[in-house]
Amino acid sequence: MKRDKIIYYAATGLLTLLMLFSVSMYFFKHGDVSQMFNNFGYPTYIIYPYAVAKLLGLFAIWNPNFKVIKEWAYAGFFFAFILAFFAHYMIGDGEQTGALVALILLTISYIFNKKLNK
Repeated sequence: MKRDKIIYYAATGLLTLLMLFSVSMYFFKHGDVSQMFNNFGYPTYIIYPYAVAKLLGLFAIWNPNFKVIKEWAYAGFFFAFILAFFAHYMIGDGEQTGALVALILLTISYIFNKKLNK
């Protein structure tokens, strides 16, 4: 049980750091992120709402009272990371590793969250 908690908190903590880095880029390096979104063919007006959604998802994952919302947050992050991986892969910028790492951390966090809440 103690090992499971350590793995859960380590994976969730690293995922949180990765997401906070991403959100900080969206807010403080808007020009660079806008250029990246343009390369993907995405509209740039979704940058700020996407950053806020990531913050709300992190809040839901860390809050033990939001069981149903936590499931939705995990699902939303899963789809976001899959889409990010393929978006980076398709334009060939070599940045898909971050999305893959995030997907692995998310999977570990989800599995050990389920183990802890049995």
